[in-house]
Amino acid sequence: MENASFDAYSPREIAGRVEAVGAAKATMPFLSLVMLGVLAGAFIGLGALFSVIVFSDASLGYAVQRVLAGLVFSLGLLLVVVAGAELFTGNNLLAMAWAQGVVTTKDLLCNWAVVCAANFAGAAGLAALVFWSGHTQMNGGAIELTYLEIAAAKSALPFWSAFFRGVLCNVLVCMAVWMTLAGRSVTDKAIAIVLPIAAFVAAGFEHSIANMYLFALAMMLQAAAGSPAQVSWLWTNLVPVIAGNLVGGSVLVALVYYVIYRRGAARWASASR
Repeated sequence: MENASFDAYSPREIAGRVEAVGAAKATMPFLSLVMLGVLAGAFIGLGALFSVIVFSDASLGYAVQRVLAGLVFSLGLLLVVVAGAELFTGNNLLAMAWAQGVVTTKDLLCNWAVVCAANFAGAAGLAALVFWSGHTQMNGGAIELTYLEIAAAKSALPFWSAFFRGVLCNVLVCMAVWMTLAGRSVTDKAIAIVLPIAAFVAAGFEHSIANMYLFALAMMLQAAAGSPAQVSWLWTNLVPVIAGNLVGGSVLVALVYYVIYRRGAARWASASR
C-alpha cells in the first residue's frame, strides 16, 4: 500500500531505502548489471550532448548559458532514475549498505568496477553513434569546436583541481539520487534531480561518466580531422575525477548519512521492541 500516500519519505526512511537498494544492487545478476551500466553511460552521454548544444551558443550570457546547460543535462540522470540504469557515481551510495554490513567489500568493489567499465562502454558507444550521425556539424560546426574546447579544458585541469571538482560534483549527484528516494512519483523524482544537477554543471564540477562521453567523441573528431587523438585525456582527467567522485558520493554523502541515521539502527530497533 506504499502508493496510497503522496507524502515524501522522511530522511531516516530514505536512509533505510538507500541501504536496501544498495543490498539489491550488490546481488544483481552480472549480465543485468552490465547491460544497465551500458544504458547509464549512454543516458548520461545524452545529457552531456544536450548541454553541449547550449554551450555552443555564444550569444548567451555566461550565467544563463551555464545554468541552462545544467538544466538540460538533468536529462541524463532523469533517464537513469526513471527508465532504470546503473550509474557508477550514483552507486557510490552503496557505501551505506557496506558500512551497515549488508554488502561485502568484494561485492562493493565488484559493483563499482563493473558498472564503471560498463558506463564507459555505453558512453563511448553513444559517442560513436553521434560522430557517425554528423550531429557535431550543426550550428556551423560550432558544436564540434565546443566538444574539442571542453575536452581540452578538462584535460588541462591540475590533478587536485580535477579531484576536488569530482568530489563536489558527486556530492550533488548523490544528493539528487538520495532525494529521488524521498519521492513517490516521477514528478517528485524530476524535481529532486534538476537543481542539484544544474548546480554541478553550472559550477564546472567534474562528472567522470559525462567526461567519458565528451573525451571519446572529441578524440573521434580529432582523428577524423587528421590530428592525433589525445588518448592521454582518459587518464589525466578521469583518474582524479573518478577518485573525487568516489570520495564525494561514498564518504561525504553515504557514510555521513550512515553515521546520522543507520549506525546502531539494528540496536535501536531491538531496544524498542
